[in-house]
Amino acid sequence: MTERVNVGEAIARVLEQHNVDSMYGVISIHNLPIADAVGRREKMRFVAARGEAGSVTMADAHARFKGLGVALTSTGAGAGNAVGSLIEAMNAGSPVLHLTGQVEREYLDRDASFIHETKDQLTFLKASSKAAFRITSPDNAVGVIREAIRVATTVPMGPVSVEIPIDVQAAEIDLPVNLGPVKAMQLPQAEDTEIAMIADALKNAKRPLVWIGGGALNAVAEVKALADLGIPVVSSTHARGVLADDHPRSLRAFHNSAAVEKLMKEADLFIVAGSRLRSNETKTYSVEFPENIIQIDANPVAQQRNYKVSQFVCADTKDTFARVLSALNGVNKIDAGYDADIKAAREHAVDALRTQMDQYALICDHLRAALPEDGIFVRDITMSGSTWGSRLFPVQSPNKNIHSLAGAIGLGLAHAIGSSIANPDKKVVGLVGDGGLMLGIGEIATMAQENTDMVLMIMNDGGYGVMRGIQNNYFGGRQYFNELHTPDYRLLGESMGVKSWKVGSADEFKTAIQEAIDLNGPAVIELDMNAIGPLKFAGPPQKKLY
Repeated sequence: MTERVNVGEAIARVLEQHNVDSMYGVISIHNLPIADAVGRREKMRFVAARGEAGSVTMADAHARFKGLGVALTSTGAGAGNAVGSLIEAMNAGSPVLHLTGQVEREYLDRDASFIHETKDQLTFLKASSKAAFRITSPDNAVGVIREAIRVATTVPMGPVSVEIPIDVQAAEIDLPVNLGPVKAMQLPQAEDTEIAMIADALKNAKRPLVWIGGGALNAVAEVKALADLGIPVVSSTHARGVLADDHPRSLRAFHNSAAVEKLMKEADLFIVAGSRLRSNETKTYSVEFPENIIQIDANPVAQQRNYKVSQFVCADTKDTFARVLSALNGVNKIDAGYDADIKAAREHAVDALRTQMDQYALICDHLRAALPEDGIFVRDITMSGSTWGSRLFPVQSPNKNIHSLAGAIGLGLAHAIGSSIANPDKKVVGLVGDGGLMLGIGEIATMAQENTDMVLMIMNDGGYGVMRGIQNNYFGGRQYFNELHTPDYRLLGESMGVKSWKVGSADEFKTAIQEAIDLNGPAVIELDMNAIGPLKFAGPPQKKLY
């Protein structure tokens, strides 16, 4: 006999068949049939975020580890609150399924003042997502959800929004037999001639260099093998750890160091693999690369998106590098002189940043010493996150340095919560600024309620430190609108039932971070930057605009 269920339950069962173990959301009268099914079935953990932005950002972080994140939001303003987080997931290429409600079908697009109604919700969801769907037929709901997941998890991955009218969610249907995954589209593979071209180029090059991005996150063994052959690797901040920082040919993400820029400019072969070459990593596309550039990307739209290249290969980085290594057949590119230049460039970049960071370099050291090697560092867009957090903090494997790709502040806490829930066996440290934290400060309550095993580091300088640096550097030192009233975060954390510290020196932090790491559960450490000392940062690297 065919089982009858409402669409809300059918959606829950589809997610279960896709091995979804957690859903992040804010319940609403326009999504309760889905939430009710999740609660009744007890197959998924429901994380009650304090805002829709937080729920989607948590799902974004979850997706970076688990391959699919799911968020549930309300209709209208509720869905609108998620837009910024959807834009972040788009930039990060995170496969997120965003489920949102909609008014009853009879009143759709009628401007009838139905509760939660907004003008043309589907349009703003399409603008902020990889794709957006509206389910108008209950019988079609399972098919649309399966397709939405397939689209989200197909390269180039990204968030997909699905709006479901409340009467559709409540409607009963015959439960379809097939609820499981629809196979994602195959990643493109390079032609044999293209593999031979790349291999020949590497054989003939005297000073080759490889730049890797997020498209190389699954190519750890292949990237290491290339480095072992004598080829230096510089990474985007998203690809930190694909090649371990302690590898002698890792240039980390020091692409804006003068010494590393010189190495890139003087290379006779420059291979860019799976990277967008983002503006803040290329000084708004003004960093000089050599003429001989081979670009490898699974997305054909990436071809010459930001730089003119000699050859474009539309293919998956991991498969391409594996086949190139086979074609090289043990060719040795190790050159003592080149290795010496690589080491000197890296050491110059590290020394310059440590000098710039002063006491904050010690804070970086103490954090690295306390956090287990498999721990996860999550950083918001803040001065510490964009300086020592992005480049100086050592990383030995991928997905251990999570951050915003869109560059918006305020996502760090929610990203850390999602990372912690996706990795219950690992310690997570979230680094935020006082300015960014205030955008989603309510999620401290989520952190406490979910008992996440994480430490929230709050860098408190009483305002927007990044803006101060930019205003000082580009606007003659004139300072406007960057001072913010902030609470006592130690007291705030304790009011939430979270063990909390406040420190005013690197030595005090060394003790506090070890105690917080040793704690099983959430913790807060407020770092008083005015007591610790100035952090020199003039804003993200860019060509001069002002």
